[in-house]
Amino acid sequence: MEPLQWADDALVIVDQTVLPHRIHRLTLDSVDGLCEAISALRLRGAPALGLGGAYGVALACRQAGDPGHPDYMQRVEGLAHRVAQARPTAVNLSWGVGQALEALRGHAGAQWSCLALERAIALHQEDRAACRRMSTLGAALVKHGGRYLTHCNAGPLATSGVGTALGVLLEAHRQGLDFEVLVDETRPLLQGARLTTLELMEAGIRVRLITDSMAPFAMARLGVDGVFIGADRIAANGDTANKVGSYGLALAARHHGVPFHVVAPLSTVDASCPDGGAIPIEERSADELRGHAGRTWALETVPAWNPAFDVVPADWIQDIVTEEGLLRPPFTISIAAVLAGTSKPLLKEGTQE
Repeated sequence: MEPLQWADDALVIVDQTVLPHRIHRLTLDSVDGLCEAISALRLRGAPALGLGGAYGVALACRQAGDPGHPDYMQRVEGLAHRVAQARPTAVNLSWGVGQALEALRGHAGAQWSCLALERAIALHQEDRAACRRMSTLGAALVKHGGRYLTHCNAGPLATSGVGTALGVLLEAHRQGLDFEVLVDETRPLLQGARLTTLELMEAGIRVRLITDSMAPFAMARLGVDGVFIGADRIAANGDTANKVGSYGLALAARHHGVPFHVVAPLSTVDASCPDGGAIPIEERSADELRGHAGRTWALETVPAWNPAFDVVPADWIQDIVTEEGLLRPPFTISIAAVLAGTSKPLLKEGTQE
């Protein structure tokens, strides 16, 4: 199941809100459609969002009208900005938009559509390669006969390749290691229950589903050899934003002496963000807490707080697995070193440049 692909001048995605019971593909040929798909989590996962952002610029170039119009470039950038802001915490989204926009600089508007698509396709290929490298590097952290815990979904459905955090486990299994994976449900939208279990079972990996609140007791009673999570934004000091529930999971792992591993491409690092306190946290509709999939179990009028992400402090993280290697504490130094000499244009929040 390729989560996204370009076909016939449109972005085709697998609607992840209806998995695992059916596979439904959506054809997105407008910025409006893409933004809705991103906001509704039909397209999700940090690396996949980065690719969606880049393809979104290609859609914007097609939607902006006549390239010869004096306002064409401004229209493209305005549409691209809307894509970048569809989800505020996942920095890969604005990164992907920024990468595609950067490819247009200095070229005539008539070339923009082709150039944006070429950059998006190149990023797609680069993401596949990055997933392979991260998975191979991270597999060395997995031992035969171990038990590991995951949160949310960071597998193939979240990327264009084998995945990030889940990719590590898939690669370890491919290498012949046998182990068990405990999968957090990941409330309130159940990405772990719906998506991660699907990917692990299809791979033939032993899996047990647990609620988020069971994870600390699982560490105490069952024993856990490591936690693997992905990331939606990593600050310059290593503080890591991931799906809400990651903070409590890391706290429990710290208490029980369980290694806590983050797996993410360098595109998820936001060097302009000094620490976790500066990471914007998306707050979603309270309706997601009151029910799911057309069913409600709480009063429609009950107030609720629904942050989509939380932040794991850097000093609770053992290592960050990237396509360029394993980063170790102190992360302020290791992150700066790995980023030295790289170019990562970002669309600044609140601007169109």
